[in-house]
Parts: sequence; C-alpha cells; structure tokens
Amino acid sequence: MADGEQLGRLLLIKLGDGATPEVFTNLCGLKDRSFDLSANTVDTTKPSCTNPGGPVQKTGRPGISSRTFSGSGTFVSSAAMKAFMGKVINTTVFNAQVVVPGLGTFEGPYFATNFTFDGGMEDDLQFNGTFEAAGELSFTAEA
Repeated sequence: MADGEQLGRLLLIKLGDGATPEVFTNLCGLKDRSFDLSANTVDTTKPSCTNPGGPVQKTGRPGISSRTFSGSGTFVSSAAMKAFMGKVINTTVFNAQVVVPGLGTFEGPYFATNFTFDGGMEDDLQFNGTFEAAGELSFTAEA
C-alpha cells in the first residue's frame, strides 16, 4: 500500500458492553461498511435590497448533522452478538465507537435504525445493519 493509504476493513464499529469502565469489542463478521458524516443545509439566500431584480446568490449554513454507520457481513453467533441483538430487538441505545483509520474515533450513543437478516439455501446467514447517533458524539483524533 502507498504511504498513508488505509485498509477498508479497519473501518470498525465497536460495541460497548455497558460496564464501568466500558469495554468495546468489534462487531464481528463485517465485510462491507460505511460511515456517513453529513449535514443538512439551511438556506440563507435572500435577494439584494439595493438591486432586487438582479441575480441572486444562493447561500447557506450548516444545519443538523448526521453520523450514520452501515455495515453488512456474515452473522457470527456469540455471547457478545446475542447481547447486542437484545439491544437491536428492543430498540435500546448503546455506546459505540466508530474507528476511521488514519483519522480517529467517534464515540457515543447509537441505536439500530435497520437490521436485516438474509441467506440462501446453502449460504451463511448474512446481516445488514444501519446505526444512527442517538446523541452527541466525541471525536478523538488518531495520534
């Protein structure tokens, strides 16, 4: 790999166990994953008061920000996954870390907005999940 390039498989979502101190473990089985950092635009465009018939310049400012992690992979049954699935089934908020290699870690409360199982007759059981921030996240830059 070229200097500074990062492996996609190191984009991780780590699930908190709720203990004190909290221990975070990888969501096992992920093959494909994405982390979306986005914000709505608040339109601040207004026509010129001195030349109302002239061209109007579109302007804006940042609005509501969104931090969403999505991933899919092979379902791996374990004690940690069963505990996590309890949170998905009961729509419970849990602490998580999203590790972006080469950038840093976003940490805070998340919940599952979508979780799907699928599988063919002879294939491993697959899952696809989407997790949205349930509160303010902290960011720690990678050293």
